[in-house]
Amino acid sequence: MPTLFDSIRIGDIELDNRIIMAPMTRSRANDAGVQPGFAAEYYRQRASAGLIITEATNISPMAKGYVRTPGVYTAEQRASWRNVTGAVHARGGKIFLQVFHTGRIALPDFLPDNAQPVSASNVRAKGQNYTDAGMKDFVTPRELTAAEVRQTVRDFGTAAKSAIEAGFDGVELHGANGYLVHQFLGTNTNLRADEYGGSQENRARFLLEVLDAMSAAVGAEKVGVKLSPSVPFNDMQESDAEEFYPVIIEKLNVRNLAYLHVGFEETPTTEINWHKKLRPLYEGVYFANGGFTKATGEKLLADDRADAIVYGTLMLANPDLPARFAKNAELNAPDQATFYTPGEKGYTDYPTLEQAAAAPAWRAS
Repeated sequence: MPTLFDSIRIGDIELDNRIIMAPMTRSRANDAGVQPGFAAEYYRQRASAGLIITEATNISPMAKGYVRTPGVYTAEQRASWRNVTGAVHARGGKIFLQVFHTGRIALPDFLPDNAQPVSASNVRAKGQNYTDAGMKDFVTPRELTAAEVRQTVRDFGTAAKSAIEAGFDGVELHGANGYLVHQFLGTNTNLRADEYGGSQENRARFLLEVLDAMSAAVGAEKVGVKLSPSVPFNDMQESDAEEFYPVIIEKLNVRNLAYLHVGFEETPTTEINWHKKLRPLYEGVYFANGGFTKATGEKLLADDRADAIVYGTLMLANPDLPARFAKNAELNAPDQATFYTPGEKGYTDYPTLEQAAAAPAWRAS
């Protein structure tokens, strides 16, 4: 029976443990999508995780949907990421870059020449997005042409190659949480009448073409994918999710990816336990994400509902989370006020156990 502290192989690399750092947007990059020098320290501090999955990273100028988010499509962006991968590898860690395109969740404020955001179809999301000038309503996106869809597929392949050139051990496709790839999967976001819409096979086509392009660029063993079935974030609806995602899993099984990462949090009102449903169907390495504690993560591993557990805010606030779990030590509390603010406060200043012992009065504030 595996534990959080057992090693595991994904693709062509061995992870020291099964405690995975979740991809978490931190909004520390500059307006050009370049990471600050101290981003290397943030990720270095957390290199004892079995694997670090970075914050979602834009594949092109049209992909950007949030303030101060990094990219991987310019030489300067890649150089800033090279500092990060070097720092993580110097501590013996492993790190994958998560890449994404926000699609309709972007605002013209973030796009070249205040361009209209793009999506699978011209369906506006309900809600608002943050800008430094205040919250703004989402806008109606423009439907990508078939030619533009194919170019976006190529952009993902290029981003994967750029990630490896920047020193990453692999790359994760963000196919979850209402962003562009998910928008092609959704029943309320994909109203297309061409080969990318309509049937389940067609709605899955963009996801699979992107994964194939990334795999062709760097090797399938260096590619992971994150999915979030039936998660309503960013105004997503998937009326046929219970039938659709097993079809997707069947398609993924023949692609020999490094891993499948499923984001889903069980609640008292949850109709489907996706880890229970999908883990038996997936033949590769399965990462489970969903608000786990040490105890609930260990139980999921023991029940064979996952091969590794993905931790978000616990890892954000506890750079030495594996050591704290091993000792059943007290955990730092995350400071939500600094999740997305510029600078090092709430980013590189969470103490390790040793630092906390030396300064026991420290509190996130």
